[in-house]
Amino acid sequence: MLTAKETVDKIVKILDSKKAKDIVALKVDTLTTITDYFVILTGGSSTQVQSLADNLEEELLKEGIHAKNREGYNTAEWILLGFNDVIVHIFKQETREFYNLEHIWKDAENVDLSHIVTEN
Repeated sequence: MLTAKETVDKIVKILDSKKAKDIVALKVDTLTTITDYFVILTGGSSTQVQSLADNLEEELLKEGIHAKNREGYNTAEWILLGFNDVIVHIFKQETREFYNLEHIWKDAENVDLSHIVTEN
């Protein structure tokens, strides 16, 4: 079984390979009990937001990692996927700017993704 950090790395690799934009990971375990990490990213359209969610779920399922929660898929403005100790937030650009999770969770530790992300 993967650690939460290893799951984050795997998630980021998958999303980066599918051209997700502005991928950020926040370590929030000291700020909340709901999860250990948030992964936040942007898709260019509703179709891409859904495609990113679909692909991520498919690839993680191959590793035996199942999404425990899935919210917002039909509107595709903000899809939330919960994988054990990692919650993934896939946004359309305008929605991400409006909710600004990075500001809300500004006390969280930013996870260095430079060794994973090829385009940010």
